[in-house]
Order: sequence, then structure tokens, then C-alpha cells
Amino acid sequence: MPRAWTLASRPNGTPTHADFALIDVDAAPLNDGEVRVANRWLSVDPYMRGRMNDVKSYVPPFAIGAPMDGGAVGEVMESRSDSLKVGDMVLHMQGWRDEATGPAAAFTKLPALDAPPQAFLGRLGMPGVTAYFGLLAVAEAKEGDTVFVSAAAGAVGSTVVQIAKAKGMTVIGSAGGAEKGEWVRSLGADGVIDYKAGSVVRALGEAAPNGIDVYFDNVGGDHLDAALAHARPRARFAICGMIDVYNDAKPTQLKYLARLIGNRVRMQGFIVSDYMNRAGEFYAEMGSLVASGKLRGEETVFDGLDTAPDAFLGLFSGGNTGKMLVRL
Repeated sequence: MPRAWTLASRPNGTPTHADFALIDVDAAPLNDGEVRVANRWLSVDPYMRGRMNDVKSYVPPFAIGAPMDGGAVGEVMESRSDSLKVGDMVLHMQGWRDEATGPAAAFTKLPALDAPPQAFLGRLGMPGVTAYFGLLAVAEAKEGDTVFVSAAAGAVGSTVVQIAKAKGMTVIGSAGGAEKGEWVRSLGADGVIDYKAGSVVRALGEAAPNGIDVYFDNVGGDHLDAALAHARPRARFAICGMIDVYNDAKPTQLKYLARLIGNRVRMQGFIVSDYMNRAGEFYAEMGSLVASGKLRGEETVFDGLDTAPDAFLGLFSGGNTGKMLVRL
């Protein structure tokens, strides 16, 4: 019988294993136009923490007791659709489970790019789309800019670093610890801040003495404040995520917020779904970068459906380098 993870209770602060439950799911027969998919790779992402709260947002909250969902790559095992055949590898949003069924339209056949299937959950998937359009469309980053990227060792941040370098920008990345910092440097970053070693404001000033033109924010908190402190006139901030406050309701203290005014800093939040209609452009550009070796990915992999909560919780303790994945 198929199994799926469900939210057993809404977390208060950082989630714990008690907030999740693994349940059996009925394997219903297929209707015309439907497919059955065996999941091979599951994605866990920081945005899922927001879906655990019963609040109105850009995506509905997880329902208590119902199977959770998220990005996944799987193989079609049964098909009653002309558009997908048995053996096709597909991308879809019925993650957190070992089997997915539904209309063929809910599953997208993986593009014919020279990359492993799980890459479509990372640099060629939602994190890659986020990085590409956040940097180039939202922040309007261009050759010659100095770019500051927080969580630069994560799935989105590491992709931002590589795109920025491929486009001729100077890149300062922030990561936690010497090992992650060295990895970010290996991606081409011109400077790396160890946010665990002291003041981010001071470290960014040393790494970018002439200031920054672009900030790609995955963290919020003191990283956002540091970016404000060192923003050049007309700097552009792309606000992707604020993992620093996802598990803590305390307000963010921004000492340098007033610099928005005098320096005419533009700060814009965005959601990846804003750019899904430009998938062709994304695959053409990113496929070329992958083929040329200018875009590589690191993966932190947990094995087995039972480990999905461990993988998810690891996102909030710095347990991943690159994309966090669950392999089934």
C-alpha cells in the first residue's frame, strides 16, 4: 500500500518529529487520462515551513491529516493517457509520498537535457528558476555589478553564485563554517563571509569595501541589515526568503533600514510561480550553462521515505550543502 507523510500537528517554533505522521494511502484505480507514478526523488524546501502554519499566504497551508505535497520526480508505472507512457520520467508536486496518481496534465515530462533526473528539483528546477529570475529579472543584475548572496551554500544561493559569475559579476557569498565557505569559493565566489564567525555587517564591509549593487536575500535578519548598510546608490534587492525568521515570531531589527531612502534602494519580494510561464527561456539558458560546465550542483541526499522529516529539519540547522533531497 502506498504511504505518505502528513502533518500531525502545527509546529510551535521549530518543527519536531512529533509534528509528522506516516500514513497509508489507498491505491485507487486509474481513470481515463490519468497516470500512476513511482516517486524516485523528493524535494524538501524552506518554504514548506510556512505551509505548516494555518495562515493565509500565496500557497494554501498543509491540512492536518492529509498527505503533504511538494516537488518530486518519478517514473510513470501505469498510464491511461496518450500524452505520457510507461517509463517516462516526470516532474510534479505530489511529493512527501512514494506513489503519485492523477491527471496526466499534473505531470510534466522531463526536458531532454543532459542532466540527472534529480537536477530538475535543484538547479534545473524550482531553486534554479528562483535563482535565475530573481537575479536577472527582479534584481536586474548585470555585468560588472557586485552581488551579495545569503545562504550561498544552499540550493538557490549556490545557483545564484554561478549564474552571477557566468554573467560577469563580482560575487560575495555568505555561508556557515569553513567547509561550506570553501565550497562556495569553488563555485567562483570572489569573497565568502562566514556568518557564524562574527558580525555580518563588518564582514561584508571588508569583503565589499566599495559596497554592493545587488542583494539576493534567502535569510533576512542580520544579512538583510548588512546589505542595507553597504548598499550603493540605486542598489536592487531581490527578497526570495527569510529562513532566519521562519521558526521564530520575533520581529527583525533593521538598524540600517533608513538607508533605503537616501540611497534609493529598491527592494522587491517575489515568488517563483511569477516566472513559470518563461520555462522555455530558463531551460535554454540554464541547459547551456550546464552543458558548458559553468553550472554544477551539490546534493545532500537522505535515503528512504522514512527520512523525509529528517531531511526537512536539516534545512534549519545548516545540514545541507546544495540541494536537500530524499531518494526513494
